[in-house]
This record gives sequence, structure tokens and C-alpha cells, in this order.
Amino acid sequence: MKRQLLSCCILFCATLSAFGASEERPNIVLILADDLGINDLSVYGRAGQRTPNLDRLASEGKRFTSAYAPQPVCSPTRAALLSGQHPARLQITNFLPGRADWPGHRLLQPALPSGLPTDAPTLGEKLQKIGYATACIGKWHLGSKAPLDAASRGFSTVFAGSPNTQPSASEGGKGEFGQANKALEFLDENARRPFFLYLAFDCPHVPLAAQPERVAAKAGGFNPVYAAMIETLDAAVGRVLEKLDVLGLRENTMVVFCSDNGGLHVLEGRNTPATHNTPYRAGKGFLYEGGIREPLIVRWPGKITPGLEATPVVLADLAPTIVEMTGAEPCAPSDYASLLPLLKGTAALPERPLYWHMPNYTNQGGRPSGAIRDGDWKLIEHYEDGRMELFDVKADPSEESDVSAKEPARVAAMRGKLEAWRRSVKASMPRGNPAFQPALWDACYSAFDPSKVELRATAAEMAVSMEAWRKVMSGAGARGEKDSGKTAPAVSGLVQLEAKDAQVHGSKLRYEEPPQKDTLGFWVQQEDWAEWDCVIPQAGKYAVEVLQGCVKGGSVVEVGVGGASVRFTVEDTGHYQRFVPRRIGILELPEGKTSVSVKPVEKKGAVMDLRRVSLIRLP
Repeated sequence: MKRQLLSCCILFCATLSAFGASEERPNIVLILADDLGINDLSVYGRAGQRTPNLDRLASEGKRFTSAYAPQPVCSPTRAALLSGQHPARLQITNFLPGRADWPGHRLLQPALPSGLPTDAPTLGEKLQKIGYATACIGKWHLGSKAPLDAASRGFSTVFAGSPNTQPSASEGGKGEFGQANKALEFLDENARRPFFLYLAFDCPHVPLAAQPERVAAKAGGFNPVYAAMIETLDAAVGRVLEKLDVLGLRENTMVVFCSDNGGLHVLEGRNTPATHNTPYRAGKGFLYEGGIREPLIVRWPGKITPGLEATPVVLADLAPTIVEMTGAEPCAPSDYASLLPLLKGTAALPERPLYWHMPNYTNQGGRPSGAIRDGDWKLIEHYEDGRMELFDVKADPSEESDVSAKEPARVAAMRGKLEAWRRSVKASMPRGNPAFQPALWDACYSAFDPSKVELRATAAEMAVSMEAWRKVMSGAGARGEKDSGKTAPAVSGLVQLEAKDAQVHGSKLRYEEPPQKDTLGFWVQQEDWAEWDCVIPQAGKYAVEVLQGCVKGGSVVEVGVGGASVRFTVEDTGHYQRFVPRRIGILELPEGKTSVSVKPVEKKGAVMDLRRVSLIRLP
């Protein structure tokens, strides 16, 4: 008992020292929209979608123009925002429970947990310990049962509301008015003590719904239903801001408004696509800018100087920010940085790389990938085949010009940082799918590229071009051929061989790993070679693909599978660590156990660096 009292006294003293014994502890109102895009508010430049309350909030606070979601889908962002830990560290890399594996996926996804791990304390738990009243109103999506539900994770007041209410004057479009009213009750009840209100609206997530009269008033716009929802979302936020004023809490309350991921830019249910993220590429479910750029507005009168802020930040930076300003227990480990000096104008935020890891397939057409933004440069690594794209996001915010071939050294350096970071957080990686059906993959990802949707005048016009793709993406596509009324075995098969698993033969060739490489390197002797044991899942024709890097190139290398082989000339990629996927030939292979060898037959300079060999079953 004495130890507990002593701990409480120490924590109380630490809390006082954080903001001064005579200074009142600040309240926190964190408002999170669901699938709101970067340019869906009029203050961010969207014409036809009136948001007077959020516009006013932005004029009174700091409006960020380069704020990023920790992930382009909801659950990972919420987990990082509330814990201060990266989704990759938490292993929550997709919405829960995630999109199921299926034959159209080239890779099998890592398993997801059932919710936010209990060893990652939430802001609710941290603030509750120092005397804050805490409320989680709206969407939780981080575990539905104890000990993972919101009530078990530090929130005394929990009210989910309904994500799919009948549009009305009392509920708005998707329950936002009902959720706002519950927030007002919480503010009334806790106006005389410090509080943390986490208000996570379900709006404007699909299925889209809005009051008919508001929809009619938006007729002729890009998406009248969505525009009406943005209007009621803004009105709901306005009610909360007005209540803070009525209760005299404006001056001592930090209000934050943001969204969990980019706007939905593809067909996914009625009245969609919901929005477009122009000028940014793609949207929800993608690591292109449209999927992760977010609106972020922060107001704290007298503490934060209003204005625009262009420093790249991540929404999860709010976790260490809030614990610092309240004196709560720090996030440990903390993968993000406190924004308090930046908000107060006392110091610039030190430059740092920003990282993303999404080893998953998404409902919007996103595929397994990782990304790093370092300064104005952004690298995206696609996990299916290892290809990399490099963009100058300041000069090319639409990510139209991949300059990876022109900047091989930069690609190598940034990919090295990304790989080292993945290892530091123990990120789970996807693996090859032995039941892979290339025909289904083609229908989902080759025949139509959902990251490059053509913008048209209305959402309805855009939807028409995506109907066939959506049918396949929703799992309605053919899963195998039919013959005489009997289902024939589907054409499937993938063998993916990683450098780390190779058996190395020779004196110089070796696997390089710590901390930023995962390659067969030091390949300077012709007699050195690599080998893998594997199983061919189905007899037939297989495309042979290598992921190689080299300077100058020119060596001739033979890839042997059992008794068959194919030769290729190593390509100059500009840097040994700029890897390029290459399809080098086709082999007819029998089903069963075999070995795969990679041997130089003619050496010019160093042979190459090799990260992967893949065998892909062809129709």
C-alpha cells in the first residue's frame, strides 16, 4: 500500500512539473473523421463542400499541409494514434480483421491480431491514471471484447452509436449528430475537471447516406450524397466547438481534427466513389499521397500561433504530444515525435524519415508495399515483385514521374533505410502464395490500375468504368476453369525464393543482412553459386523472374530448375542495391521436389546482387 501511495505521489509531482503547479491541466478533444480525404474540406480547397465550422477552427489554429496517416486504412491509424507505436510494431497493418487471402493474391499476408495489444497503453489509460475523465465516442475498431474493447483500455465513457443510422435531423447521415450529442453530455458532466474526449465519427465511411433534402441541395456536384455528409460532419463538429465556448473551456482545451486515411476514390458500394483526392494520386488503401495525406487542424488558444504549417508530420505524433503537454507517462517505445515545440513555435521539428509498412491487400485495390519519405523524396517498394518507385513529392505531388532509374544511388540509400527500419520494429513480411492464380491477379491489378483512376465530372460517371473490376475485387470472379460440368484444377502456382534462404557455394559470395541489406552479394568469382531446395506445386509452364541489382552488368547467368535452365545477361541498374524485377524466360516444370540453382557462366566485373528468384505458373 505504501509503495502504491509513493508511486501516486511521484506521478502527481511529475505531472505538476510538466505544466507548472499553478497552471491548469489542459483538456484534449481529439476528433477523428472516417475516410475523409485531404481536400474534402473547403478550407483545404474543395469547392462545393461547405465546412464553415472547420474552416473557422483552421483560422483559429494551426493547419497542416503535409500531415500523414500512419497507414492508408483505419485500424492501424487508430492504433498508432492512441498508442504512439507504429502499426508495423503493433502488427496491426490492415483494417481488422483484414481482407482474406485468396488465389488472386501473389502473396500471403501476415496474420493480424484481434485488437490493440494490451502491452501498448492507450492515451485513455495514460490520462486516466493522472485524473483525467476519458471518453471514447464513436468508432473504436481495435477489439470488440474485453480486454481489448475501449472500456477496458482507459475510457470511462464509451458510446459507439450506430454507423448506419437512418438519415434524419436527429442523426445526420451516419449517426454523427447522435455521437456529437453524447459528446456534449460528456462535456457538461466533466467541465470542472480535466478531460480527454476521443470523438471518432463513423462519417463519411461507406455505406454513404445523407438527409434527402441536403442531397438535393448538392445536386450537380461531384457526389451529392458525400457532399451532404461532409456538411453534417461539419455541423456535428460545430456543436462540440460551441459547447466548449458555452462552458468557458475554449482557452484551456486543445482541439484536434483529422482523418484516419485518404478519401475513397474507387467504386465500393452505392453512391461511390465517395470523393477524389486531386491532385494527389489514388486514395484509401494505397501508399500514394492520396491514401495517406490527411487534413490536420490543431487549435489551442494562447498556446498555438494560428497559421499554415508545411512540416511533414504523422498523425500519431499526437500521442507523444498529448502525453508531454499533460505530464502523462511517456509512450514507450515511442515511434513518433512530440509536436509541442512546433505547435508553440519554440523550435522546429528535427528532420526525420517517415515510414510505412503495409504487407496487405486492401479492398480498394492496394497491394503489399512499404514506403519512406525522406525530405522531399518518397520511395515506394512493392513487395510482390520488389520493384521500387521514387518521387519528388514537392515537385511532383501527383506522383506521375517515377525517377528511380535516374536516381539509383538515392533509391539504394532510401531502400536501405526502409529495410533497416523494418527490422528495428520487427515488421512481419508477406510470403509467396503457392496457390497463386495469375489470371485472377491480372483481372484485379493489370487490366485496371486502381491507383490511376481517371477523374471525371461526377462520381457516377467514374463508377461505370470500375464495375467489371469491382466485381472481380469483391471475389465474384472465376476461380477455376470448368469442363463438362466438372471443375478442373485451377492454373496456379508460385515459388518465391529469398536470398536469406539460399545455400551458398563458394568462397566470396555471401548473404548480406545487417542492418540495411537482404541480398546475395560479394559475387565476384565465377565459380561461386547459390542454390535453393523447393517444391513445384503444379506441373506446367513457369515464368522465371529474378530481382537483381548491378553496376555496369554484362555477366551471363544461368538459372537451373531440375534438368531445365534459362540464361540471362545481368542488367545495369545503376547501383548494386537498386533492385529491378526481370522476367528472364519460361520453363516447363514437373510437379514435386526440386532444386533451383543460379550460376554465372560468363563473368564481367562483379556478377550482381540478387534478392529473389520467383517461379510463376502461367495459364
